[in-house]
Amino acid sequence: MRLSVSATFFGFVVFAVNLANGCSDDHDHEHVHSKRLFPQTQLTVPTRPLEWGDLNIIHTTDTHGWLLGHQHASFPEPNYSGDLGDFASFVKHMKDIALEKDVDLLLIDSGDLHDGTGLSDGFPPGGIDAHDANQFIKELPYDVMAIGNHELYIYLNTWDMFTNFAPALSGKYLSSNVNITVFDKHNNSVSVPVGNRYRKFTTRKGRKITSLGVLYDFTGNDVNTTVQKVEDMVKEQWFAEAIAEEPDVFVLVGHMPVSRDNWPTVFNAVRAVHAETPIIILGGHTHIRDCNQPDGRSMALESGRYMETIGWLSAKLGDPSDRNSKKNITFSRRYLDQNRVTYEYHSQQRNSTFDTPQGKQITQGLLGLAQKYELSTLFGIAPQDYTISRDPYPSNGSSLTLFASLAMPYALTLNNSRANNSNVMITNSGSQRFDIYAGTFDKNDQISASPFTDAFLFIPSVDLGVAEQVLPALNSAGADERRKRELSGVLQSREEELWKRGYVDRRYMEWLDEMDRRHDGAVKRAAKNLTLGYVTSDSCPGVGDDILHAPLASFSIPDFIGSNNPSGSNVTNSTLVDLVFVDFIEDQLLEVLNQVESQVNGQNAKTFTTADVQSYTDVLANAVLGLYAEHAWN
Repeated sequence: MRLSVSATFFGFVVFAVNLANGCSDDHDHEHVHSKRLFPQTQLTVPTRPLEWGDLNIIHTTDTHGWLLGHQHASFPEPNYSGDLGDFASFVKHMKDIALEKDVDLLLIDSGDLHDGTGLSDGFPPGGIDAHDANQFIKELPYDVMAIGNHELYIYLNTWDMFTNFAPALSGKYLSSNVNITVFDKHNNSVSVPVGNRYRKFTTRKGRKITSLGVLYDFTGNDVNTTVQKVEDMVKEQWFAEAIAEEPDVFVLVGHMPVSRDNWPTVFNAVRAVHAETPIIILGGHTHIRDCNQPDGRSMALESGRYMETIGWLSAKLGDPSDRNSKKNITFSRRYLDQNRVTYEYHSQQRNSTFDTPQGKQITQGLLGLAQKYELSTLFGIAPQDYTISRDPYPSNGSSLTLFASLAMPYALTLNNSRANNSNVMITNSGSQRFDIYAGTFDKNDQISASPFTDAFLFIPSVDLGVAEQVLPALNSAGADERRKRELSGVLQSREEELWKRGYVDRRYMEWLDEMDRRHDGAVKRAAKNLTLGYVTSDSCPGVGDDILHAPLASFSIPDFIGSNNPSGSNVTNSTLVDLVFVDFIEDQLLEVLNQVESQVNGQNAKTFTTADVQSYTDVLANAVLGLYAEHAWN
């Protein structure tokens, strides 16, 4: 039975801030945030103000339901402990500063509001993913929002965005190359944009803006939704008409990485018509902090994930009437840690003056939604931190080891008629989406750490000598060079397919690994006593991070993980086992299994097909950790 906690979800962190260097009197003792209870954690205060220009932008992307922030005490989580109410207060104060400076300030989002925490995914039966949580996002004064791939995995979610979310934004929600099929008033099916294809508007200071909302070449969308390739989109008549008139600035928004993707296709199409017009690109999808400048009159910014990072971009454009300038534009960018200390510093507020009525209302509304969804339902108390890549795999601190070696073998054999059969269990490491932190492990933590509702299948009566080689073969380990080449071809093809279907884990992990190698985290931290966090190296000038951190440790992780192989005096290579695997990898596993079977048994090899595959359990992947926690962490 699940335990119930009396305190409302997320009501449990207060951050004490070391503000000895010139902070106001109401910071004398602690950074009191009445909506949170404990513990007290010191956060680093920014040391340099933001650079303002004529046109300034606050940017969010890939929020994935993290609207109540990150509320565990283990670092780096406190860095990202602000919630959407705090963010709303911050935006209001920054808008006021923009008025005082007599400059423009825009608020932009680059997509992926769905799938990530209990606020988006924890809805009761009959609900729609993120529908309730998105009501609070609609309260913020966004100037442009772009659709993301996570708005398209389930038609009902797309339909909700089309019928409820986009209309509330009055033309500000853009889906330049994404359509939905619906019935018109004559009951005929028609394919129409989910939002608007583009937006043209004039800022308070009179600058004319043309914006797009582009999605990368995504192929994992549900039926009755359509994603047009970017290269085809720029050939459309509507696109030519949209960019024909020269604005003061093109603000190109999209759920597409600013590096190693198709933004150059869009950028070059605009540049072919307007060679000197300023272009600002605001991207997303890979969950990293990134920036580049395609030319001297443009900048492209990507601002992380999960309400960890708030992006800031400014441009000194000069007089709007001077359109003939060909000089390079002075841009700046900053990656802000998403917490109240950051917000209060940059908005020039104190703790007693920071919260706005709207901000407090949003926070209370989100806490009420969390209570409605019963997100504080407690499974157990995690004895330590378990991380996806900050600890090596396998190890006691690895959440991948926890899931594959401990949680799966327990949860999948509960009330299972095949529990007494020896087995080998395999899943993909990408099934684990977020770290697990010491302390309470509740319904929201379960959803955040392992959100995918994949089913488990099995093939019975596989020789252990074959089954135990499938996992290393999937990871192309322990094979001769010829087989490595064959398998790497399969895996490379799979990686490309996964990218098109929306899986960004590999790109994000590469970024963390490069960050750790470049900055030698242990040495830096020991020398400067820095807290853990992101340390960004991008292609734009200057230092992008608002706070200097020591980088997170990063260890290579395999694409696939598995349970411990059966052992004992009676176990041999001929022992028949159940080969258990998640349905997401069925095609790839069958292909690799047959390769291994052929190598081991030669002419006597079996050929396994989908006809050999059966359902193993009713337990889905997203329930595994909760079942294990109830068993092991109470």
